[in-house]
This record gives sequence, structure tokens and C-alpha cells, in this order.
Amino acid sequence: MPGMSRKSGHLLRIFVTGLLAALPLAATLLIFWWAATMLLQWVGPQSAVGRLLGRIGLGVTGSEIAGYAIGVAAVAAAIFALGLLVEAGLQRGLQRIVDGVLRRIPLVRTVYDLAQKMVGLFAQRDTEGLKSMSAVWCHFGGPPADAADPSRAAVLALLSTPQPVWIGGRPYVGVIVPTAPVPVGGGLLFLPQAWVTPAAVGIEALTSIYVSMGITAGQHLPAAGPQAVTDPPAQQQAARATSTASPAQDDSGATKAPERPPAPPPGRNA
Repeated sequence: MPGMSRKSGHLLRIFVTGLLAALPLAATLLIFWWAATMLLQWVGPQSAVGRLLGRIGLGVTGSEIAGYAIGVAAVAAAIFALGLLVEAGLQRGLQRIVDGVLRRIPLVRTVYDLAQKMVGLFAQRDTEGLKSMSAVWCHFGGPPADAADPSRAAVLALLSTPQPVWIGGRPYVGVIVPTAPVPVGGGLLFLPQAWVTPAAVGIEALTSIYVSMGITAGQHLPAAGPQAVTDPPAQQQAARATSTASPAQDDSGATKAPERPPAPPPGRNA
């Protein structure tokens, strides 16, 4: 029945519209739920860290939940006290002792240095290090000589430091190519310095582009117009058909007559 079919289609369209409207909120709640689940697995009451925290508070109360809460409160108080020491500048002696001990162990020294640099980066204490990290374009094979040349791919990446290193007698720079849609991972590549050019976007825009899998690229990069991506083979077939169908013209615009084969010489059969 046509009337029933139109009504069903209208109801389905309303349902799909509501579903699309609810997807961003559902995705946000799902991400926070996943983060809370992972946090509970790492430091929850049933985890190894949670059992250790519970033992801290079991001496005060016999309840495991109350002991866990007391352990968490004790750790939070210790972290707050350490923050007070850092603000007052009284932690330098303790930090020198810890650094001196950990830096004497070969493997631990490497991990500790890396962790210290990462914490300093996220804490925004090393402003020079933060300024050195910027978004860049990686042109594998080198940037095209002509801006209209489409033969070179461009990869949006993060320049770790503008200071080049020498590899095989040539200057190379380290870039981090994130993964989508979770840009936390990725790969560290050392590319020739001539292959890397600055990108007119910030770190936040780079993160947004990778998290959205390129959907928000038009919000941060100059738009190239409404033309959609076309199939190159189809373009070539259309151009070939046009050139075959249109007659040849001379310089004045007049249509040339098709060339005839040369006549056979006299005395020979055609």
C-alpha cells in the first residue's frame, strides 16, 4: 500500500535523524565509560594497586572498602604534601638523591629520563621544548617543484625538534606520524630536512584532524572548492572520447580535412 509505505519511510527517517543526533553524546559517554573502566582495572579495589591501598587502611578499619578509601586518601595527602614541597622549592635535595640513585642503573636510567622529559612536556615547564614541536607536512620524495603537480603525497605529522641530525652526510629531522583516530600512537620517522615543510596549523588542529579521521580537515586547512574527488581513469576515458569525437583544427580554427593516403605511382596496380 503506497500510503503505508510512505508512512513507514517517514517514521524510519525520523528514527535515523534521532539516532544521528544521539551518536555524538553516546560516543562521548562511551569514551568516558571506557576510561573509567580502565582506571578501575588499574587502581580499583580489585587491582594490585587497589589491594595495596586497602592494606594501608585495614589497620584503621576492618572493612575493605573503607580501608581502600583511607588508602586513597593517604596517597592523595602524600601527593598534596609533595606539591607543597615543590611549590616551596624544598624538594630539590630529595630530587637530587633520587636522580643520583636512579641514574646509576643503566636500564632504569633510560626509562626515568624519558618519563621525566614526557612529564616536563605535559607540565609545560620546558617552554622551549614545547615551542620546538610543531605541525609539518611530510612530502615523501621531496616537495613538488610545481604547486599543481599532484604526484607527491603529503602527510600531516608532528616535528619533534627543528634541530637536524646528520645521517649519511645529509641533514635529517625527526617527525612523529600519529595514527587515526587515536593519535597517541604512531611512528617516529627520520626524513631528509628538504622533505619537511611547515604546516599552518597548530597542535590542537592536528589532533582534531586525526581524531576525526580527516572529517574536520576543512575547518583547519584551506578548502579547495566544492569539486569532489573524481576517478582518474574516468577522466582519461572522457578526455580520450572527446579527442576522438572532435575533428582536428588548424591554427586559424578551421576544420582540417582528413588526410588521404598517397596515390600509387604510375604503372602499378592500386
